[in-house]
Amino acid sequence: MKIQFENVNFQSRTGPNGFGLKLARELIHLGHEVVTSGHDVRLTFIQGSNTFRPNVLRLDGIYFNSEQDWISMNEPIRSSYNFADAVIVQSEFDRELTERYFGRRSNLHVIHNGTDLEAISRIAPAQIGSMIPREKIWLSASAWRPHKRLSDNIGLFLEISDSDHVMLVAGKDAEAHAGIFQSHPRVKFLGDLNWEQLISCMKASGHFVHLAWLDHCPNVVIDARACGCKIYCTSAGGTEEIAGLHAAILEEPDWDYSPVALYKPPAITRYDTLRKPKLPTDIDIRHVSKMYVDVLTGIKN
Repeated sequence: MKIQFENVNFQSRTGPNGFGLKLARELIHLGHEVVTSGHDVRLTFIQGSNTFRPNVLRLDGIYFNSEQDWISMNEPIRSSYNFADAVIVQSEFDRELTERYFGRRSNLHVIHNGTDLEAISRIAPAQIGSMIPREKIWLSASAWRPHKRLSDNIGLFLEISDSDHVMLVAGKDAEAHAGIFQSHPRVKFLGDLNWEQLISCMKASGHFVHLAWLDHCPNVVIDARACGCKIYCTSAGGTEEIAGLHAAILEEPDWDYSPVALYKPPAITRYDTLRKPKLPTDIDIRHVSKMYVDVLTGIKN
C-alpha cells in the first residue's frame, strides 16, 4: 500500500510530528511505501486540504480553551473530520471530546500512540551524579505551558519522595514554570533535550511525573513508560489510559467537556490521593502501526 502523510513534518520534534515519524518508519518496515505522490490512501494529521480520498484523519485533540477563539480554530479540523473516510483519535478521552464538539460519526477509531521499543533498547542510561540509584531519580519533561503543571509535578515529588531523592526537569524554559521551586536543591534543570538524550535520562530514572491537566495522549509519558519509569499522572484527560498498570493516578474532579480556561488549571491541594489505573494499553509502535494499517486498508478497499 502506498501511503501519503499530509500535514506531517518528519524533521520536527513536536509530539504529533515525532509520532508521525515513528509510525512512518514502522509502516515501511511492515512493507508499505510512504510516498509524496501516486498514493493509494492519504493519512492526514490534525487537518488537511480535503482534496483526496480515501482519507484517514488522525486527530491530535481539538480546541476547547475558552480564552482562545476555539470555535474558529476548530473549523478547519471539523471540515477534515467530516470529509475523512475514517478518523483516528488518540484516547477514549479524545473520542468523547471530539464527539461532543463535532458530533458522532461512523468509522471512528481509538488508537493510542506508541513508541519504538527497539530504538529505546539501544540507548544507554544517562550517568546521573555519582551513580545515584535509579529508584532515587525522578523526572519530568514537557513543552512547558501552564496546564502541564510543572510546579505541581515538583510538589508531588517533594511530598512523597525520600529526602535523598532528586528530580530532573527537562524542557525549554522549565524554570519559568517551576514557581517557588526554581532554586530547590533537590531539583535539577536539564534544559531542552533531543529525543535520544531524553530517553537516556528516562532509562536512568525510576519515576516520571506528568500531572498535566486535560492532556490527550502525551508521547513523553509513553516513552517514559517504555523506559521502565513508574508514571504519576492525574485522572483528568487521556494520560491515565497510556500510563501502564503500575502507574499512580491522582484523582481529580470530572470535567463536563465545556470550554474552559485551559491555562488556568485547578489547584492540586493534596498529593496523597493516589490510586491504580483502570486501563491497560499496548504502547509498542509495531502493534499501533498494525492497527493503523487495519483502518487504512479498510477504507482503501
